[in-house]
Amino acid sequence: MTLPDPPRPEALHAIPALDAGQAKVYPARRAARDAFVLASRTPHPRPDASGPAALLVEDERAADGQVVRTAAVFLVGRECPWRCVMCDLWRHTTLTDTPVGAIPRQVTQAVAEIQRRQEPVRVLKLYNAGSFFDRRAVPTQDDAAIVDAVAAFRHIVVESHPALIGDRTWRLRDALARRGVTLEVAMGLETAHPAALVAINKGITPERFAVAAERLQAQGVALRTFLLIHPPFVPRDEQDAWLSRSVTFAEGCGATAISLIPTRDGEGAMQALTRHGVFTPPRLCDVEQSIAAARAATRQRVFVDLWDVARLATCTACGDTRVERLRRFNLTQVLTRPAPCVVCGEAVAA
Repeated sequence: MTLPDPPRPEALHAIPALDAGQAKVYPARRAARDAFVLASRTPHPRPDASGPAALLVEDERAADGQVVRTAAVFLVGRECPWRCVMCDLWRHTTLTDTPVGAIPRQVTQAVAEIQRRQEPVRVLKLYNAGSFFDRRAVPTQDDAAIVDAVAAFRHIVVESHPALIGDRTWRLRDALARRGVTLEVAMGLETAHPAALVAINKGITPERFAVAAERLQAQGVALRTFLLIHPPFVPRDEQDAWLSRSVTFAEGCGATAISLIPTRDGEGAMQALTRHGVFTPPRLCDVEQSIAAARAATRQRVFVDLWDVARLATCTACGDTRVERLRRFNLTQVLTRPAPCVVCGEAVAA
């Protein structure tokens, strides 16, 4: 089926460049932004590539509506070459190129742990704090061994920067297909707000994201899209409107799953932006409001990333209940009606 062309960003809204206050804090040029991000980092020990950083097993709603057991393996390899201002994943990466053989060993270890737990996992996500198709992060010569290691699963999800979608993607798809395994690629759009996307330092534009998505669609590879809840450089009173536009844009690009990630302020660069009033971290009520806006904007699956979301649940009277409400939403795609909490006054499931 041919999907409608995604809307051109300039048709969505007229966006000015960084305002004067933001420009004093945050560089306008790409090389200077890279330097700002690197200089803002706090010292942190880097792991080696001898084992995966983490393994998370949970339920997820599949495209056919079934709830299936899903595992996410957080692989350790070379840092992503793009310096996104909000990214804190560099802490889980190596300073040098990933050694050949390291990624297959990590995947094999994770699969063995899944089997040891006797988890009926059908979907496996290989997330590596960067791009799967970056040969310095995941050496190309390891692809065959990775396919061997994941052959027992039905569906594999890898993540990639849009600029790296190409022939290696199709070779991986074909190698998996010969084992009866389907491929999905997760790409971070973050926001369709053109000026904010440039300022985030992602190294793409909405148009370039759309080109990569179109290539995936033409090659029969499913697309999952990451969007930020309250990304920096989007005015606070426009956050929900721009999230809705971003969701619509992602769906128009062929995304069948849209994952919403509350923007964290723990990284040095984001702390600097917060101190200067350029960024305001989302609260739990902002996350809830953003989910409602996203759900209303698309027919596709919408998920909210619940990693570390407990830090936003500051009210002891309603926090746990509200987080559980979000978990139920991920599985059912139904957001239950909220009522005010008698303690904090924010929304809690009735």
